[in-house]
Amino acid sequence: MDKKTLSRDGTSLAYARAGQGPAVILVSGAMSTGGTVAPLAGLLAPHFTAFWYDRRGRGESGDTAPYAVEREVEDLAALIEAAGGEAALYGVSSGGALALEAAAAGLPVSRVAVYETPFADFSEGGAEERAAYTEHLTEALAHDRRGDAVELFLRLTGLAEEMIQGARQSPMWPAMEGIAPTLAYDDAVMGDGLVPRERLASLDAPVLSLAGSASPDWLRRAARAVAEAAAKGTYRSLEDQTHMVDPNVLAPVLTEFFTP
Repeated sequence: MDKKTLSRDGTSLAYARAGQGPAVILVSGAMSTGGTVAPLAGLLAPHFTAFWYDRRGRGESGDTAPYAVEREVEDLAALIEAAGGEAALYGVSSGGALALEAAAAGLPVSRVAVYETPFADFSEGGAEERAAYTEHLTEALAHDRRGDAVELFLRLTGLAEEMIQGARQSPMWPAMEGIAPTLAYDDAVMGDGLVPRERLASLDAPVLSLAGSASPDWLRRAARAVAEAAAKGTYRSLEDQTHMVDPNVLAPVLTEFFTP
């Protein structure tokens, strides 16, 4: 990240930009930094000024206690200001929930695209599973059991137990533990874990909700529910894609949606 801006509470935010044209800000999900969406930014750069950033508490960005979702909305406000005063937003996974909340909060957002925001309305465990996750995550982080917190998140995503234990032995595990406290941030962004239908109905900006055809049924149904709840919502399925969407498949779809 080669640029910095300050959020309203003084938190330093690291970001990068590429390209020329209307501004599009990319919002990463849980257990990730802005580098996760950098390849997508490169593909959007021929058509837009693409911005990607480290959310607070991650990468090169700072952090300021206490955390609140409103602070992350203010972070996006600072980035939109740096982008010229208006921007489109793209959010992946829980980053999609943040992008939607920023638009609903009245930020100058022209359009919002989200990919598989994991609202639990149609998952087997539903809101109860989300509530249990929140309780156990809060306890693990309160006792600085970062590895346990990461395990809880990986289980929530449906990762098999043997793969979780394998991840513990991988070279990436220390970095995952380092970012573990921000799991609480994404959990807060997801609210009660259910599609915020009334909030989405208040949106003026067009919303594109995307899912992969090879993703679990509950994620695809949740993505469709987001589009149905938004006042100007559209749902689209990307053939053969999973939650780890291929930027080369995603970029043309976003380019079409974000083009004025």
